[in-house]
Amino acid sequence: SHGQFFLPHLTSGVSVLDCGCGPGSITLDIAALVAPGTVVGVDFGASQIERAQSSAARAGIANVNFQTADCYSLPFPDASFERVFSHALMEHLADPLRAATELYRVLKPGGVIGLCSPDWGGFVLAPPSAKLAEASDAYTSLQTGNGGDVQVGRKLGTYLEAGGFKGMQMSARYECYSSLSLIGEYLALQLEKQNDLRSATTLREWSQVEGAMFAQCWVSCIAIKHQ
Repeated sequence: SHGQFFLPHLTSGVSVLDCGCGPGSITLDIAALVAPGTVVGVDFGASQIERAQSSAARAGIANVNFQTADCYSLPFPDASFERVFSHALMEHLADPLRAATELYRVLKPGGVIGLCSPDWGGFVLAPPSAKLAEASDAYTSLQTGNGGDVQVGRKLGTYLEAGGFKGMQMSARYECYSSLSLIGEYLALQLEKQNDLRSATTLREWSQVEGAMFAQCWVSCIAIKHQ
């Protein structure tokens, strides 16, 4: 579902870079779609790459390769890929424009890029309460303090244009998390690490409320590197 916006550009035979691939779940789907085209998944976390490599081996997918890499300095020559895909990466970066410029470098002229990131300006949490809003704001501040931008989704087109891309096409969708206990516990644990026990408790209590909802806005942008 997270990569569906990019499906029209994943045709058989194209070469693809998945930047910030994590454990490779989306990457493996991409590899199946573009075979016999080659796919490279990169991530800064070595443990994520190990998981991705194991998953590829178990699935018997041979047209994919995984390696650790820094998105600010990718280990590939200019114009290496016909497609570049990146999901849930830009919101963690202190310098998204630098990353966009590097992705432009490794994309072939005429190639297409697809980025997708959440935009926390579009959170919808129910039922609303002052305590829940305070806890949500606390987590937002935590993420911002780590150097990222929780509202980067609406800025994807701006960064791609500044990085040299043309023909930006923005779109958005909402995702409702089916397991509130899972997302509530995840958010609470992050806040507990910062000793914000009050916000953590609020989120755990909210996640058990009947009829509660957590909906997140995901913004995607497709652009082209002109010939």
